[in-house]
Amino acid sequence: MEITRIPQEALTETIKIDVQASEYNGQVKKRLNETAAVAAIKGFRKGKVPRAIIDKMYGKSIKVEEVVKLVDQELNRFLQKEQINMLGNPIMRNPSSINWDSEDLTFEYEIGLAPEFTVDFSGTSNLTKYTIKLDDAFLNEQVARIRKQFGERTPAETVANDSELRVTFSNEEAGISNQTNISLDAFANAEVVASFIGNKVGDVVEVPTKGLFDDDHKLMDFLKVSHDQVHGLDVVVDATIESISAITDATLDQEFFDRLFGADQVHDEEEMKVKIKEDAAQQYARQTESQYVKDVTKYLIENTKFDLPEAFLIKWLAQSNDRNLSLEEAAEEYKRSENGLRYQLIEGKMLSQNNIQVTFDDIKDFASAIIRQQMAQFGNANPTDEEVNGIVMRILSNQEEVRRVSEQVVAQKISALFAEKTTPKQQEISYEDFIKVMYGEN
Repeated sequence: MEITRIPQEALTETIKIDVQASEYNGQVKKRLNETAAVAAIKGFRKGKVPRAIIDKMYGKSIKVEEVVKLVDQELNRFLQKEQINMLGNPIMRNPSSINWDSEDLTFEYEIGLAPEFTVDFSGTSNLTKYTIKLDDAFLNEQVARIRKQFGERTPAETVANDSELRVTFSNEEAGISNQTNISLDAFANAEVVASFIGNKVGDVVEVPTKGLFDDDHKLMDFLKVSHDQVHGLDVVVDATIESISAITDATLDQEFFDRLFGADQVHDEEEMKVKIKEDAAQQYARQTESQYVKDVTKYLIENTKFDLPEAFLIKWLAQSNDRNLSLEEAAEEYKRSENGLRYQLIEGKMLSQNNIQVTFDDIKDFASAIIRQQMAQFGNANPTDEEVNGIVMRILSNQEEVRRVSEQVVAQKISALFAEKTTPKQQEISYEDFIKVMYGEN
């Protein structure tokens, strides 16, 4: 069998496979003999059907099966031997034009090649990594919020300035229907606050969405509208009052501190602020780190230049997709997935350039840490190694779980690589401004 590589346009090649009759005839004859021995055809005893009839009835189909099996096997061996870095899978050219009556056969496969490139981090110095400002104003606000959250609630007949309400916001035309808890101090519009005062359960207050909150993103939380809707949303919604509660803020005593932070961990308001600051710093650090990884990823996709075998990939998408896409549909699918493909290649190159590997121990250690965190949340802060290992091994016996954890380990290693390779500008901002950054509004 002769196999040759024929360069085509950039990043595509043709693999030509010439098959001689001598390479498959023996297996075809063996299959025909096996078929003849068990064939049951009307008018003939089992196993006594004339060979000419067997050849006529089964010869071509068996030949096709054996040749295709042989060609697939040899093609895979060739690709592994040549160590060809492909995108997608080989596509057979013109399969309907193969003359199966011919003794010698030729097959051609088109393949797409992965591009060669390097990943350069030098331009990332223009990126910004944020730190959330945790000043006294923030801490005082958090203390007030927590005192209200854990305060005593009693039913009230009418709405007052310090009431907490259960409200259903609705506007059928705008597709808004959401029930939520809200305090009047959440509203930025003083006229809206005044319109609620004195109302009772069952009353309906008309509320304009424009300028309703100090940050339009809060419409997403209270009205459950999408991010695309919040900016410029200017409709009137009905706010139906479902319940009214008067709140007495929680007293900052030892019972409250023990309930919130654990026995004897916090003793006064200043220690409470220290604890709040520590917890908030960890939470916001995860969010700012995640945003920075997104920013670096976006930079790399936009600035790491390489070509892709686009025409091949569109054909491959059309043929490999279970939905049987047309070339036009596959081209649209390619456009939607191109950035994802580019980042997959960039990520793979970063891992190889920096000799980063994911070992089974990495996966096991990561899974163990997650399990310990989860067990701590359910009250088991000090599980034994035997307990943890038993759960981890059950998880890692599932291939899908191994894949999922592997992806998380890779993401962790990529984040560490970004920290090592990049030198962003540092900026401290409020959480409200950071939210705007997350949505690309700064």
